Amino acid sequence: MKEISKQFIDILARYLILIIVALPHLWIFYFLFAPLTIYPVYFLLNLFFNSSLIGEVVLVEDCFPVEMVGACIAGSAYYLLLMLNLSTPKIKFHKRINLIFLSFASLLLVNILRIFLLSLIFISGSPWYDAAHKLFWYSLSILFVVGIWFAGVKYFKIKEIPFYSDIRFLYKNSLLNKKISGKKK
Repeated sequence: MKEISKQFIDILARYLILIIVALPHLWIFYFLFAPLTIYPVYFLLNLFFNSSLIGEVVLVEDCFPVEMVGACIAGSAYYLLLMLNLSTPKIKFHKRINLIFLSFASLLLVNILRIFLLSLIFISGSPWYDAAHKLFWYSLSILFVVGIWFAGVKYFKIKEIPFYSDIRFLYKNSLLNKKISGKKK
């Protein structure tokens, strides 16, 4: 019985963290990852072009503004990775922290490269910029997050399934299941 109580408390704590992080519109992700995204993109662009950083805009060659709005920072993608992590039970604390760190670092790196490549396409004046931007925005961004999650699951040998494993545990230990099980006997 003590083990079951610990699992209930674990579930409550993990989902409470998710709610607390989400309540202020994911500001924590934008606060943390905006500078971690903007400065490396500026650095990369400055390696190849004369660039200046003005707030959240990298001005390339004094005529190509690369503005990094909230969607570019991908705060909701970081939250999705955190949600997948915290909705998965039976991960030891140290492993969970490492999984979050690796997932966030991978997404940050991929996002910086994505913005840099799209910036190069924009600066080159390619007519394919809008199509490439939409492809990255609508399709590849989802594949990046899913791919990062599955890579982390494989690397850390995670056996449980996000949400489903918690729901299965809660149902198994619910009064509803006990009533149904009692009627079958």
